[in-house]
Amino acid sequence: MDGKVLKGRAQPLGKYPHYKRVGDFIYISGTSSRLPDNTHAGAKQNEDGSWDLDIAIQTEAVIKNIEAVLQSAGAELSDLVDVISFLVDMKDFPKYNEAYGKYFNHTGPTRTTVAVHQLPHPNLLIEIKAVAYKPLT
Repeated sequence: MDGKVLKGRAQPLGKYPHYKRVGDFIYISGTSSRLPDNTHAGAKQNEDGSWDLDIAIQTEAVIKNIEAVLQSAGAELSDLVDVISFLVDMKDFPKYNEAYGKYFNHTGPTRTTVAVHQLPHPNLLIEIKAVAYKPLT
């Protein structure tokens, strides 16, 4: 088993790797829209201190972060077999679904989407956990 924390990416907030390879499977830890500088894509602070949060931008950033993890493991988005998406509010489902559809279609990975009470940062609207299958040989 091979677990990796990637350099040049947002670092895990706890004691876990970005991914772990077990044989031909790559298990990707829950991934957010957090950028290497610890800001969040899709989170813009207004002059009054309030935040504008955009689920579509966050969804695309999460998928791009997952893609970077996969590439470091020698895989790509088309190798994903299962995705679990965690949304803070199901009212965001239509825009999340539209952004997700830019990357995947009905032949893509299986998907489960659930609502959660909150994520590790108040600016996060989404987190995705994924599994890919990429044979070693």
